[in-house]
Amino acid sequence: MDMMEALIAGGWLMLPLLGCSLLATVIIIERLWTLRAGRIAPRGLGQEVCTLVSRGQVNLFWLESHSPLGGVLAAGLRNARLGHEQVRARLQEAGTAVIHDMERFLSPLGTIAAIAPLIGLLGTVVGMIEVFSVIVAGDGASRTADLAGGISRALVTTAAGLTVAIPALMFHRYFLRRVEDITVRMEEQSGQVVEFLAHYGGELTLAERHEAAAEEERLEADGRMAPRVKRS
Repeated sequence: MDMMEALIAGGWLMLPLLGCSLLATVIIIERLWTLRAGRIAPRGLGQEVCTLVSRGQVNLFWLESHSPLGGVLAAGLRNARLGHEQVRARLQEAGTAVIHDMERFLSPLGTIAAIAPLIGLLGTVVGMIEVFSVIVAGDGASRTADLAGGISRALVTTAAGLTVAIPALMFHRYFLRRVEDITVRMEEQSGQVVEFLAHYGGELTLAERHEAAAEEERLEADGRMAPRVKRS
């Protein structure tokens, strides 16, 4: 039985199963690309930020565009002058937003893993009802063959539902675990920066502008201040 025959044999309930399969595939590919630990929480970023702070070279624009963890650390640094507790509060608030973004689409993936077997079972029940209705209406000689063929076709939806649900469930658990691991890494590096700021006694110098934009404005200002040369 090829794919088209299976779709036809499974009946109309194969359509929602096909939709669940396509949606789960898209979510899995998107989350595999998005939930990369190196993209969200690069190793060593916390230590790098501490070094830049001590040198007075922190550029918040660069830090925010660096990675989601960079955005979290930038939110904390902006409130560094308000006290230790404010830094922690801002880090927690920004970190919660990042975690929420990491968990995006995981709930639909878990829902697909839960309902796909139920849709398949429903298709099998509907198919069995139709099979027995046909057998009751037919003659005795053909009942055995009709029963065997009908049951085989009715079980197609159950097999299809499990085929969709098993990978969806596996990836759902895998992504949840990956979110937990990345969250732990973010907490470790954020705590490193908080601890550094708590014992940092120097002046905190933060740049808010993009370096290229700041350099362009500086050159324009220098041009306006330069004396004009009169033509003879």
